[in-house]
Amino acid sequence: MREDRQRLDKWLWFARFAKSRTLAAKLVASGFVRVNGQRTDNPAKAISLEDVITVALGRATLVVRVADLGERRGPATEARQLYISLDPSGAPLAGDLAQDHARDLARDDDSR
Repeated sequence: MREDRQRLDKWLWFARFAKSRTLAAKLVASGFVRVNGQRTDNPAKAISLEDVITVALGRATLVVRVADLGERRGPATEARQLYISLDPSGAPLAGDLAQDHARDLARDDDSR
């Protein structure tokens, strides 16, 4: 993959929207993620700087613009540098919401 692009699941994991890369992939594969307004179920979808990522959750919808691609999963302060919140209220994003939702998806899969 080109250096100016990154897999969607990897970016969601680096940005702490999911606790593991597997859960990030499940979040995407379950249809809860849009890239630039287009629904995608492909965790390997390439994203780049300035793309708008929408994560639709049961309790909230998170909309962010990709500010950086990241090189690792670091602390939360580092993860927040990877995106700019487009929430009109200006409220900070709670990555925990996305993580909770991804965990719920994993539990649903395990119970089947």
